[in-house]
Amino acid sequence: MAGFWGARKQEREQRAAEDAELGRRADAALVAIDERLRTAEDELVFAEIELGIEPTQSLREALKAVRSHMGEAFQLNQLNHDHIPDTPEELRTRNARIIQLCEWAQELLDDRLEALAEPVERARRAPEIIAGIRADVERGTQRLERAEATLARVHARYAPAAVRRIEKNAAEAAQLFAFATHGADVSTARRENGQREQANLALETAMEAVRRATTLLDAVDAFEVEALRAESTLDAIVEDSRDDLVTARELQSIPSVGAAMATLEKELAALTPAGELPDPFGELTRLREANAALDAAVAKARTRLANPVPPEGHVRHAVDDADRQLGVARSVISGHRGWIGADARTRLAEAERIRLDLAALTAQPIDEDDREQALADARRCGQLAAEALQLAQRDIDSSRPNDGGWGDGGGWGGGRRGGGGGDMVGGILGGLVIGSILDGIFD
Repeated sequence: MAGFWGARKQEREQRAAEDAELGRRADAALVAIDERLRTAEDELVFAEIELGIEPTQSLREALKAVRSHMGEAFQLNQLNHDHIPDTPEELRTRNARIIQLCEWAQELLDDRLEALAEPVERARRAPEIIAGIRADVERGTQRLERAEATLARVHARYAPAAVRRIEKNAAEAAQLFAFATHGADVSTARRENGQREQANLALETAMEAVRRATTLLDAVDAFEVEALRAESTLDAIVEDSRDDLVTARELQSIPSVGAAMATLEKELAALTPAGELPDPFGELTRLREANAALDAAVAKARTRLANPVPPEGHVRHAVDDADRQLGVARSVISGHRGWIGADARTRLAEAERIRLDLAALTAQPIDEDDREQALADARRCGQLAAEALQLAQRDIDSSRPNDGGWGDGGGWGGGRRGGGGGDMVGGILGGLVIGSILDGIFD
């Protein structure tokens, strides 16, 4: 008994220590969030100076929500320290709620301030960023001449279709550089006039214009290398395609392989002859697709040769056999509804579900790609129907009364249940087994 009371005392002391720690955490959380509110309000003032009113709206709304919920937290803390005694459960609940509110407030303020950190930093560094924009524009303008020379070279070497994706890049980049310069000028003027929001918007627009212009010029610089790489890859795929055509000739009689070979030969014949301007990108794409299609057709044909497709008649025979087994099982189970258990009904339901899925395939000529699965489903359907019938026989046999009936042995059908349901179902099962054996002859 002393050990029991000692354990209870130790448990109470541990709970009291945990409650005290929870109270200290709640007090510390209140102090921390109160300080965080003050610093967030200061940061809001600075952000409004740098960005204006509208961009800081989300932080302003977050501060309003935090103040509202912190009112609840401080009220709970006041209840903890008033003159009215509280139970440990009340103190525990209040302190947990205080901590929850403070953590939520911290996360909300951190999220909003983090979202504003980059725009504020950019606004504070606006003069430096504007100087960088002007330097980028100057460097980009110098690249325009090189881009024009590159465009002249590629126009002389490649077909218009190949060059079309970059032919206007230099002109568009020049316009973007001019727009960036204008944006930088506007940003500077608006900032000097105290119009911070407009100044920041103009600054962001100028930065984006420089980024887009640089990307356009980079694409021009990279085009020649990409085109040379495409030509090299095209040569390799041409050689590979010709080898594939030779390999595929032994399967040419298969329609899918023959069609894929014809498509690949057509693409090879359509390659740009010597002396004309090529489009290596378009030709590479078309030839690669035709080559991949031939590879897929050959692989499929070889798989078919290794695993012949079942004849459609064989599949339909299996479906018919499944229908026969389903019909018998359905008839027996529906005729003895009160005696049939869940196992037989479940197998019958699954068999009927499979047969319903097969209906969509068998309503029309069965495609070669679907025959193996259809055959497997038909056999599975028949197997489930046969199992349902066997289970139904078991349920019927176990449910028949054995006393006071007819026949030999004094029961309903006596020892043999002469002429009873068991013999009837057994005969049906025997017929279905014979049907399954005959079906196997067609495999």
